[in-house]
Amino acid sequence: MQLIDKNLIAKKRSGRLTLNNAMKWIFFLCTMVGLIVLVTLIVDTLMDAVGYLNMDFLTNFSSSRVESAGFYGAIIGSLWLMLVTVPVAIFLSVATALYLEEYAPKNKVTDFIKINISNLAGVPSVVFGLLGLAIFVRAMAMGNSVLAAGLTLALMILPVIVVSSQEAIRSVPSTVREASIGMGATKWQTVSRIILPAAIPGIITGIILAISRAIGETAPLVVIGVPTTLLVTPDGLLDSFQAMPMQIYAWIKMPQEEFQYLAAAGIIVLLAILILMNSVAIFIRNKFSRRY
Repeated sequence: MQLIDKNLIAKKRSGRLTLNNAMKWIFFLCTMVGLIVLVTLIVDTLMDAVGYLNMDFLTNFSSSRVESAGFYGAIIGSLWLMLVTVPVAIFLSVATALYLEEYAPKNKVTDFIKINISNLAGVPSVVFGLLGLAIFVRAMAMGNSVLAAGLTLALMILPVIVVSSQEAIRSVPSTVREASIGMGATKWQTVSRIILPAAIPGIITGIILAISRAIGETAPLVVIGVPTTLLVTPDGLLDSFQAMPMQIYAWIKMPQEEFQYLAAAGIIVLLAILILMNSVAIFIRNKFSRRY
């Protein structure tokens, strides 16, 4: 009887190990498929962009002539856009998450607000574009300005940052809060000096994902009416502007094949700026991760 039990245990263990190895290889293959597709797309885009990615492309404005068309106006316009979107989204999102997790009463109203914020994270971007068109462009008479587009994108990424910030704040052990208050610290001192610094790595992870989405969005900008061709850069927040996704979209629609290569060059520049912004955010996250 004891021998049968040992054989049965050995068979079950062997089956678990086999299943474990099978799942490991399935997950590995899924990861490799994603990486291969990503590398293939980047290499293909880079090969199309090689002949057009030069200094003239980075310093010229958009043009109907391929040889003189550039990406300068779109780059500057997108940087202006991020100067509005990023600080507004971060301030509103983190403040909202802190209130909901640390100050809001635990009742059905708070739960209802949290559920709806989570639902807003999955709303299509074109809906936020319609919201921006109705409120900022028409009701507040901002037109297709940097400020209107920046506030629209800030509202679009706000739910994503709120949800990720809530999870980061919630992950801070309750014993840390209790110890701080037990030593005589006020609620705000505990939040600002203990909880928020400890949650910053998780918050910045959400911010990275949100900014990556915002800088490449086209639908809200199309709805607002951001121009695809503009021969000046904005001097203020109420000026019109170009954006990199809009310029790429306009080139892709052109019938001439050469404009497709310009679009590929624009995609490479957009990826480079995105990687640079994410690298700065990751550096900040890692610095606070080592500290706390």
